Amino acid sequence: MNIQFKEMSVKKIIGLVFPVSIAFLAFGCEPPTTTTNTATVNTNTAAVNSAPVNSANTAVVNKESQSKMPVTLPVLDAMFSDEAFAGELKSKLQLTDEEIQNIKNLSRTAVSDLNESKADENAGSTRAAMERADKQIREKLGDEKAMKLFDFVRERWSSGMEEATNNPASKSGSIPTDTRIVVNAPAYRMDIFQEGKLIKSYKIGIGYPEFPLPSGMRKADTIIFNPTWTPPDEPWVKGKVEAGKTVAAGDKLNPLGPIKIPIGLPSLIHGGKSPAKLGGFASHGCVGLTSPQVQDFTLELAKISGLSLTPEDIKNYEKQKTETKNVKLDKAIPVELRYETIVVEDGKLKIYRDVYERGTNTEENLRRVLEGYGVSFESLTEPERVKITAGLKQMAIDATGNPIEVNANSNSNSNSSKTSSMNSNSTDSNVTRNIKGKKEVSFDIAELKGKGYPAMLGAKELKK
Repeated sequence: MNIQFKEMSVKKIIGLVFPVSIAFLAFGCEPPTTTTNTATVNTNTAAVNSAPVNSANTAVVNKESQSKMPVTLPVLDAMFSDEAFAGELKSKLQLTDEEIQNIKNLSRTAVSDLNESKADENAGSTRAAMERADKQIREKLGDEKAMKLFDFVRERWSSGMEEATNNPASKSGSIPTDTRIVVNAPAYRMDIFQEGKLIKSYKIGIGYPEFPLPSGMRKADTIIFNPTWTPPDEPWVKGKVEAGKTVAAGDKLNPLGPIKIPIGLPSLIHGGKSPAKLGGFASHGCVGLTSPQVQDFTLELAKISGLSLTPEDIKNYEKQKTETKNVKLDKAIPVELRYETIVVEDGKLKIYRDVYERGTNTEENLRRVLEGYGVSFESLTEPERVKITAGLKQMAIDATGNPIEVNANSNSNSNSSKTSSMNSNSTDSNVTRNIKGKKEVSFDIAELKGKGYPAMLGAKELKK
């Protein structure tokens, strides 16, 4: 989302569509309301396309996704909106009341200090935000308790992954053989597959580096028309909106657009974005679309789930702006959130910026991807190797243009309190809005012709 991070406390949303996972939606995406219109869904099938290729098994993929989830102070602040969180810190981690309050104060201050108004500045990064959390939490709790806290938050964050769907995560870089939504954050791309066939692609906006889109399996089982938005009673709620006062659907101050689709903690797929936001940072942990895009996506989602929904139906729903409607699908559609910066796509090798600084653009990962398609790095010509190596280095930088230290992953080891990768421009007061430099590089390699993930399909920009 484009403004504010946390929308409703858990006590206001208990009993809604996702009662367990919804607390974490607070920092970026509003939960569904209770008014529902349930529709019957029938299975819809299509021809099977090519099979997956490449890489490790599902368990390894999911474990790796969890281990790389960044813990920042705003993430912790979102956790505290679940009233059970503080109690769990006390009972499961044996933190004292004073320690819990100290962490809560740190998190609240971090959120209240954030400022999105400086859209032309690049003032932070995922890793810098993690390192600030590392440093400040370790100062309050010590190394051992801090590491337990980071691990606990990640476990809590990812608790809905496997339960969200019976469909396992795909192998790295593979083409799904089933019906699912695939989002690859570094590519700013969302695809709809039906029985292994790509039927539609969308250019998207993704979470800011300080509020990254997570990885792993989610699901979509509800379409919410005319979502309202309720700003919480937080220090940063000031000016144009009033804490606790519902912002109506369709209001220009409502950041959710005409439709939102919950996909599990902490994210939504929703509209309301300007076309300029596509292909860049645009939300607090959500998949952002323009309003025409989200309407189009909703029609496609309904189609692959078997739900009868027409453009006229959508228009009729949206005419009733004061009435929020939840359309529940009988068949949940898997949503796979990927973070793949080195891919083979439509016969080309593509390397995307490591925007969330996970240290993925390495020669080791490059070799693994190529070998998955039967190509060794050594088999390439010397000019090809030189160009690709240079491109790999060019994309191994963060959103602010600074090199990423591959072995300096915060929240993951006892030495992560160091701040060597924090650039001199980083501050606590600005959200990183823009990306300096190129976002991707592409290489034609003869051995890859006809191989790889499909090119984007039907992704023409849908303007407001």
